[in-house]
Amino acid sequence: MVKRLLFLIFIVASSHLFAQDADFFNPDTNRRKIEAVKIETTLNIDGKLDEAEWTLAPISPPFIQIEPYQGKAPVVETVVKVLYNKKFLYFGIISKDPLGKKAIRATDFIRDFDFTKHDLVNLSFDAFNDKRNAMVFATNAYGVQRDLLAFDDLYFDIDWNGLWEVRTTRTDTGWVAEIAIPWKTLRYPKRADSIQTWGLNIYRNRRLTNEISAFSPFPRVFSSTHMNYAGELTNLQPPPPTTNIRVQPYILTSYDHYSNFGADVKPSSTHFKPGGDLKWAINSNSILDLTAHTDFAQADADLQVNNITRFSVFFPEKRQFFLENASLFGVGVSQFTDGSGGAMRYQPFSSRNIGLDDKGNPIPIVGGGRFVYRSSDLNYGAIVMRQASDNDLPGTNFFVGRVSENFGSQNRIGALVSVKNQPGASNIESTVDGFFRLGQSQSVNAILTQSTTTNSGKKGFGGIMQYINSTNQYKIWWTESVITKDFDPQLGFVSRKDVIGTTPGMNYYYRGQLLPFKSFIRAFEPGILPELYYTASTGKFAEMSLAFYPIWFNLQSGAYLGYGFTPTKQHLTEVFNPLDINIAPGDYNYTLHNIMLSTDPSKILNLMLDWKTGSYFNGHLTSADWKLQFAPIPYISLMGEFNHNRFKGVGEQKVTESVNLYILQGRFALNPRLQLTGIYQKNSLNNDDNYNIRLSWEFLPLSYVYLIYNRGVAGVADNLVLHPQTEDHVIAKISYLQQF
Repeated sequence: MVKRLLFLIFIVASSHLFAQDADFFNPDTNRRKIEAVKIETTLNIDGKLDEAEWTLAPISPPFIQIEPYQGKAPVVETVVKVLYNKKFLYFGIISKDPLGKKAIRATDFIRDFDFTKHDLVNLSFDAFNDKRNAMVFATNAYGVQRDLLAFDDLYFDIDWNGLWEVRTTRTDTGWVAEIAIPWKTLRYPKRADSIQTWGLNIYRNRRLTNEISAFSPFPRVFSSTHMNYAGELTNLQPPPPTTNIRVQPYILTSYDHYSNFGADVKPSSTHFKPGGDLKWAINSNSILDLTAHTDFAQADADLQVNNITRFSVFFPEKRQFFLENASLFGVGVSQFTDGSGGAMRYQPFSSRNIGLDDKGNPIPIVGGGRFVYRSSDLNYGAIVMRQASDNDLPGTNFFVGRVSENFGSQNRIGALVSVKNQPGASNIESTVDGFFRLGQSQSVNAILTQSTTTNSGKKGFGGIMQYINSTNQYKIWWTESVITKDFDPQLGFVSRKDVIGTTPGMNYYYRGQLLPFKSFIRAFEPGILPELYYTASTGKFAEMSLAFYPIWFNLQSGAYLGYGFTPTKQHLTEVFNPLDINIAPGDYNYTLHNIMLSTDPSKILNLMLDWKTGSYFNGHLTSADWKLQFAPIPYISLMGEFNHNRFKGVGEQKVTESVNLYILQGRFALNPRLQLTGIYQKNSLNNDDNYNIRLSWEFLPLSYVYLIYNRGVAGVADNLVLHPQTEDHVIAKISYLQQF
């Protein structure tokens, strides 16, 4: 009955929205063009564009505004020129600004920077003209790099790092970026005809006014990687793709010291370890990656989370080897950053299950490999890894195989098999999935998996299907999930087991004449996000929430302000234990109120707040997440985070207490290639202190020297632990990349 009511509300609330959105448009059949010019010389990349060769290149057509006034001429002008020779594809981008360098915004020098905080220009290439896949290169006004791979404007390899070079200059008339991308970094077809035309889009964000403009316009609800809206880069004569090998060996030495761990733990030790990776681009479609003695000492530490929900927390992958081509293997359904889609998350394969234990501590990896083939019609690949034995964990073999086929203009079907093999036991997952575009604005994403565990004989099923309809005026969705009790994806991630979930919802985007203070407010975007869950094994009710945000304003600066409330009904069949508070089985009704706000994220001082208060099970909860960034200059960035949970009369013991988590992050950069970073975390839940400090020097493109210090202090509590356990690790690592 409840599902029928939700469906009726969903249909009634959204039916009038299916009328044609006047601001939403289909791709133009007459694509905009930029012509590239061939040169014989090699340019000096210094961000000045003062070589005579740049005068040979025609300028791009005028950019078109995407935000805030779609289709209008931008306030600031952007000029693009393109040159190439036998080794490099060059872009000269002039970002004009009447305020000059005074208008430039940048908050840090981290590679793959947060694009909402920086002035930037962004290039998206579709060299195979399949209008689905994109290689993306972006830079801010200080020459900091951001690159990624995009597929169907849905899956992204955000931490893919290509080998390319950029330098910038900042003047009283704006800023200039000079970019050189080696042909070997790019993937393009080998054709008999020597002249090629690629799909290309370029967008610029002038962060002072948050104005986004693009070479080829696209609806503001999409991104520039929606490549069927791309323009064309013409007159290219790239050299035929040749054997492309990247070798990156490393050597590492470390010193470890342990205190108060007992007689079975050696107090101190030193280690030396060589290893490395090899990447072989066999041809334009196929890439082989091999790794030996795989090491991730330089990877950022996981940020702790104090979880008060019944959903498991998903931690993102941060290790470079597994981030490469992650989108091919990492298909999944999850909540979007705007809150749409529902809280359920399922991925058949999550690489964090290799080389990490349940607490995120590293387990040695002996080695492995990955092969990937991509084309406009067919994609397939495989991962094979060997994990060493570690303490009580036996040596483990991993295999993941993936195939997907594209058909029609934007559709895909696929399959994935994963195997985790240990002595006496194997866990096998068999998955089929599909992605279907029902026109430009509508899509369906579906994943069905069976898991089998050989030593127990248990089999389980996990399935999730998500419908999305997104235009400039609204976004509506319906996500349906079924996860059985015995579903055990040991190489995947699921946020909740033994559950049947129904999560429809709608966000509405209003920018009409009734919107007040248009110079300050960009859009009014209220939303409703109902969620309903039943226990799969019994069919009985488990949880229902009705999150409603009647107030949500997105501001012209990129700031936002929202208020919502969430009436919730819970049926617990066993003890629920959030942050070590035992809540007894039973039925509970409560309502939390929520205020979310952010100031302009590009300013020197910016704040984000997610504050909740109200009844919580049988008591009261006030929960607040504060994030404050101070970036007086791009070379210095400090971020403080404070998570506060105050319980009153909660649980079987009517607990009244506070649980606090403190995180401090700092980044100090001499330039984008020499940086000192640090993370400090303290959690009152377990009285742990953790430090991570890293000095990194990119002495050549993608070649690094790292000096790392990690410290952990467990159980620092007055009068409880007189001699806390401490561990210190000092690591020096050098890696060198050579491309042949």
